[in-house]
Amino acid sequence: MSGAKMSRRGFVGGLCAAPGIVPATVFGATAPSERITVGCMGTGNQGFNILKQFLKHAEAQVVAVCDVNRGSYGYRDENQFCGREPAQALVEAHYGSARASGHYRGCAAYVDFRDLLARHDIDAVAIVTPDHWHAILTVRAAEAGKDIYCEKPLSLTIREGQEMIAAVRRHGRILQTGSHERSNPVTRHACELVRNGRIGQVKRVTTFVGYHNKVGPGPGWKPMPVPEGFDYERWLGPAPWAPYHKDRCLYRFRFIYDYSGGQVTNFGAHSNDMAQWALGTDHTGPVEVECLDAKFLPEGSLFNAATETRFRCRYANGVELFCVTDKSQVGARFEGTEGMVQVGYGGFFTKPESLKTAKLGPNDTRLYESNDHVGDFLRSVRTRRDPAAPVEIGHRSASVCHLGNIAIWLWKRGIRKVLVWDPVAERFPHDDEANALLTRPRRPPWEA
Repeated sequence: MSGAKMSRRGFVGGLCAAPGIVPATVFGATAPSERITVGCMGTGNQGFNILKQFLKHAEAQVVAVCDVNRGSYGYRDENQFCGREPAQALVEAHYGSARASGHYRGCAAYVDFRDLLARHDIDAVAIVTPDHWHAILTVRAAEAGKDIYCEKPLSLTIREGQEMIAAVRRHGRILQTGSHERSNPVTRHACELVRNGRIGQVKRVTTFVGYHNKVGPGPGWKPMPVPEGFDYERWLGPAPWAPYHKDRCLYRFRFIYDYSGGQVTNFGAHSNDMAQWALGTDHTGPVEVECLDAKFLPEGSLFNAATETRFRCRYANGVELFCVTDKSQVGARFEGTEGMVQVGYGGFFTKPESLKTAKLGPNDTRLYESNDHVGDFLRSVRTRRDPAAPVEIGHRSASVCHLGNIAIWLWKRGIRKVLVWDPVAERFPHDDEANALLTRPRRPPWEA
């Protein structure tokens, strides 16, 4: 899509390889020429969830899916059967009545994302892959003129986040980060209470992340044969080459630093995003970070991300944020001079309790309102206005997590110090060792 106008589908009927457009009767009042066509890249556990969200919206039509896995079990829930062919079947079953009428030729399924991006009839893409693919796919999608829904954490590194911002803005694209708490009315209300001083001056923020929820093999683990139907080389992509093991891929990638940042970037992408939103620091970040404690599995284990963490950030106004591992919840607690607000998966709590139902006045600061994250993205595709979690906000929230991990990695190497961070230049002043961790090398041909 090159602009807000979506009616440019006349040529689609002549493309034999492209799915036909479903009649408006299948979707309600939305005319075929006004429907936003979507390609979903990554159809694993969360990829299926996001795909189903797009299928709920009559103003969108999923026309293609892409995944390196043809289809298998072994995701977050061992009974899940995910991959490109199950996703393709899900889409086609959803549009089944249209297929029976002869007006719908099916959903395409690709192994190579470049084939999907080459489709001129696709307006937007959902990127729900392991983190080490987010930046490459986002940049390529922006270059191809697609709008982008990218799962959190937005990036694998701070440098990649900067690259994603540059590409999205250079090509005039819409990007929604999958920080879905920005579309949760309870979270929004909690953040508005903090933003409007209802707990007084904020002194301390605690953000919570979970423990590993999967167990990987310990030292001495053995490589396994790559299963049929899984393009492992393409899955690795820009990451360092490593022998295949079933616990390296699919859902479990998040516990290995080559592909993700552990629970610090998984759940922390939500809890630290809540903190950024409530503190009004969406376009900046802390000025220092320090690892206070971290625990790891025995050296040589397949999973090498920290199993427990505790790091501290300080913002320029003196507010301190402590990101800690917690077994019972994901969320954020804000402590001020006159009260407390806590929000997250464990519930919504305030002190005094009356704060929970406090009403905001006409002169109070109100935050961006969205109650449907995918719906908000589709609305932004039409209006060309930024959604709830645009690329800059996704980058800054992910950066808090990345800064924490950098402090943790240095702490593990015996470098236990307060790291000074410049949130404007996005560098550690006079600290080459820390700055070297702002990026990662990529394997050819993905290095550029």
